[in-house]
Order: sequence, then C-alpha cells, then structure tokens
Amino acid sequence: MRHAHPDDATAASRRRRRMITGLGAAGAAGAVTALVAVLVPHASAASALFSDDFEDGAGGWAKSGGTWSVVTDGSKVYQQSKTDSELARVFAGESSWTDYSVQAKVKGGNLGTGLAGVAARASGSSTMYRLALLGTGKAELQAVKGSAVSVLGSAAVRGVTSWHTLRIDVAGSRITGYVDGTAIGSGTGSLPGAGRIGLVTSRASASFDDVSVNPVSGATATASPTVSKTATATPTASKTATAKPTASKTATATPTASKTAAATAAPATSWPTATGSKPVTSTIKVTSSLDGGNVRYFGSGDLGTASQDEDQGPLFELADGATLSNVILGDPAADGVHCLGSCTLTNVWWENVGEDAATFKGGTSAVYTVNGGGARGADDKVFQHNGGGTLTIKNFQVSDYGKLYRSCGNCKTQYKRTVVLQNVTATGKAKALVGINTNFGDTATLSGVTVVGFPSLKLCVKFKGNNTGAEPTEIGTGADGVNCKYSDSDITFK
Repeated sequence: MRHAHPDDATAASRRRRRMITGLGAAGAAGAVTALVAVLVPHASAASALFSDDFEDGAGGWAKSGGTWSVVTDGSKVYQQSKTDSELARVFAGESSWTDYSVQAKVKGGNLGTGLAGVAARASGSSTMYRLALLGTGKAELQAVKGSAVSVLGSAAVRGVTSWHTLRIDVAGSRITGYVDGTAIGSGTGSLPGAGRIGLVTSRASASFDDVSVNPVSGATATASPTVSKTATATPTASKTATAKPTASKTATATPTASKTAAATAAPATSWPTATGSKPVTSTIKVTSSLDGGNVRYFGSGDLGTASQDEDQGPLFELADGATLSNVILGDPAADGVHCLGSCTLTNVWWENVGEDAATFKGGTSAVYTVNGGGARGADDKVFQHNGGGTLTIKNFQVSDYGKLYRSCGNCKTQYKRTVVLQNVTATGKAKALVGINTNFGDTATLSGVTVVGFPSLKLCVKFKGNNTGAEPTEIGTGADGVNCKYSDSDITFK
C-alpha cells in the first residue's frame, strides 16, 4: 500500500506544479561520509518549488530511455516498465537550481540486480547525485558521472519493492540522503553545483509518486506563479519563457537573426547564450543552409527524448552539401543531427547529447566538417560515422562524454573511414577520444589535441569491426603511424 500523505491541505497543494529559478548557493560544505540515524523534519509543501502527483499526467518531464507512462496504483503514479533498459531517466525543474531538497515516493518493481531512485543536480543525462533502492536490499546515495559511480552512504532497507520516501538534500558541496525520513549517508560532492531533478531506473521497473522540491536552509528564492500541469511546460526556464511555434521542416522558414562570428583558431572558452528557444516536434530538413542565430532548438512530442534508442529521429537532417551553423541543441536533443551526404556544421553546440550529437551517413567520397562548437553530456558517442568518407573535427570542445568519435563497428554496410582532429579540447574522464576499425582500413589523424583532467585517456582505440551486428572486438590502442597517426607533440595533457 502506498504511504498516505500526512494532511489533506498538503495533498491538495500537491495537485499543482510550481517552479522557480536562481536558487542561491548555501555555504555548507565539507561533510565527512558517514552513516547516521537521525530523523530530520522536511520543509512543508506550502513552500514547495515544484510538486507533481501525476494525477493530471506527466507533462513537463523530459524522457531519456525506458518506457514511461502514468498508471493507476491506488492513485495515479509515474511508472517505468522497461526492465532491460540500462538507464531510464526523466528530468524536470531548472538546470540553474543549486541548493534544494528533492523528495519522491519510490516503489521498486522488478529490481533484480538493478535500481530505482531519485536524482538531484542532474547536469547531464549521466551526471547527477542519485539516491536509489537496490535489488540487493539496501539504499545507496551515489555521485554518478558517466560510468563512474561513487557511494556517499548506504543502509539496509526492508522491502525495496514496497513504497519508500527517498529524499536528497544538496547544499553547497554537502549531499545528504534520507529514506523514510532517516538520514542514511552524507558526503562531500564534486559534481557541478547546479542541475535538474530526476527519476531514474537501471535494469529495473519502478513506480514514482508525490515528487516535491523545497528550499534547504540557506537557499534563497522567490516562488513563481503556479504552472498548470496541462500547460505547455518545458524542462528549462529559458524554454518556457521563450517558446515559439514549432519550427518548420523546411530551411526557408528559419530564424533571420544575424550570423555570429566564425570559428576562431582555437576552441571557444565559453558557451554561447541562447537568443531564443524553439520546440521541434518533427525533423527539420535542411536542403541548403540554416543559420540559427544561436537559437536553442529542443525536442518535443515524438522528438522529446534524450534516450539511447537507436531508432529515434534527429532534430536536423542535412541533405548532401548542406550547412548548419550557429545553432544550440538543447535538452532533449533526440538523435541530434543527421548528415545524409557531405555537410558542414559550424558553431553548433550540444547542451546535452541524446543518442549521438551527429551521425554521418554519406558515401565513400563524402566530406564532413565540424568547425567550432562543443558538446557535453554524451553517455557514449558524440560523433557517429556510419557512412564512408572523411570527417574533420576542428576548433571543438567536448566534456562529460564517452567517446568523441566512433567509426561504426557493426554496420551492415562497412567502409574505409577517415577522421581528422585539429585543435580539439577534451575535458574529463571518458572511454576514448576516437575509435576506428583497422580491419577496414580506417585512419585517425590527431593534432593540437588538449586533454584536460584525464591523463590516462585512450586517444585512439583500434577495433576489429564487422557487418553482422555483433559487438566489435577491441584489438589495441595508441599511435602506430598507419591507422592511428599522431606523436607526443600533437597531444597536450593538463
């Protein structure tokens, strides 16, 4: 049976969603990881910054993997039912939120060896603090950055497939987790200090209800007017405040804002500020050129996903020879950009990569150029090379990613592919910078590459690819002058 809410007034207040922006940062920091057993009162729902009981649906949540739907379990709950999804997440709130307390009721379904829980400060699809019920019979407070998971605290929990109230408090660098009002762990976090809330599962099904966000001690904010669940709400404040009609499929109905400066001789040190936002419900097909004037485009409707599904559509599809410039792909970004032939991407920015930032599908003589821009928040690949030809990536920055470039290892039709990296800055831990198939004659040439914060990064990984759909086999790494072409002078580690 679900836990009942303590009073009718609070229950009534949960039938609305309220959000604010600009939560101030509290100064608390430096807590030592420990297990404690203290009951701590929670802020009243009257001061809630956000609340959702799903009685009117789940509008405003951005999906990333899994199969999510509102179902009846005593009352309406939000359920993730795809048990084989490695990571299934939905996000809400504001990317600018810093110090707050997020709480939700969570009931694990088929947990097995998986997990289900709530997330705070989600700055990317795989960067967050997470408090989760585990199929092993405990709850863990975790700091998650890609495949790296650090445990800040844990405790045994009876009946992980029953309803439990999970809560995370984030205040400065101090992160504390609570299960049913009891603190189970606290620690010092090093992830980005702001981000949205989320509901998460991994290889498990689960149900969620009564989500609320409240200020924590020291946070300052002013509540915004109530936003109806049925309103056309979007995951971030900038999207909501500047949302415009759905972009046209044709390149002729594109923004007329003036072009920004061309890419400089080195990656930009900061990201551009969006000049507006546009929801995209069907793929925008660019036949010649589209200059977005630094407008943020984000997926909505059928494209409102940041999942890892391979069959989802892109926000932009470029015909052979087309150019896309000065565009910001917001969150969710679906499958980013598809180039059907030769193409040029100039100053294109991915705020949070979905499946891939861009996929290149041209023939053996296709020439693709990515000049300027940046990407972050890629669970796996940033650039996927499925067709043939040569891809040049220059004056580009990437962070919070799995691989910057991957030559398809198991496409039905395989090619000899070439990738060239020039003036690229890669920040943080990752699986590899590039991955190529040496048995098909692929080559990677690297120069002017700067690696920040991860001296053991694999720069060039060699695979034995196939056309059967099986997972390719890694067969080596490092420069060899034949397939992986670079020297020590081409790479700078910081």
